[in-house]
Amino acid sequence: MQNSTPSVVILISGRGSNLNALIDHAKQTGAYQIRAVISNRPAAAGLALAQSAGLDTAILDHTEYESREAFDEALASLIDQYQPDWVVLAGFMRVLTEGFVNRYLGRLVNIHPSLLPAFPGLKTHQQALDAGVRVHGVTVHLVTPELDHGPILDQALLQVLPGDTPETLAPRVLELEHQIYPRALAALAGGQIKMVNGKLEGTLATALVHAIQ
Repeated sequence: MQNSTPSVVILISGRGSNLNALIDHAKQTGAYQIRAVISNRPAAAGLALAQSAGLDTAILDHTEYESREAFDEALASLIDQYQPDWVVLAGFMRVLTEGFVNRYLGRLVNIHPSLLPAFPGLKTHQQALDAGVRVHGVTVHLVTPELDHGPILDQALLQVLPGDTPETLAPRVLELEHQIYPRALAALAGGQIKMVNGKLEGTLATALVHAIQ
């Protein structure tokens, strides 16, 4: 009998802290099955983490390709071997081409360390401090060709404290990422959130609001 559990392939570039949270959640709940973990960096620490969890891993070194388009085409071919329902970006430090994004449109998920649409791009904690906002947070969203502008699946926020720096915000925001990403992916896998006629329908039961000191 074919396994009906929704499947995911996870893309990483680094240590894999969000990957670890997703692995733990999959083991505890069975909400989704991780088919493989793929990294564009051979030295990514997250690969060893995935292997220790008994997951298939693969390396596709982007430096061996002449263009972003060539790399993304090879990456898509590798992903398609696993036939995932969802492709999940967990610290995957590549700007994906429009062709790649459109290939997985509606099935490509990312987490971003800000309350989108505020502060897209890099150095989000510094952007938040420069703007003088009182709250900051994380967003899980579907990926579209426009960077960090896809439909929002879930968000979590925390209070920006007096004296905060990018260095003090980063671990608190990362803690939220580890909570919000697994539950958003589980909601997608379980159908609580879905795309209908190009729009998201459904919601998560409870907002994550943290004032972490």
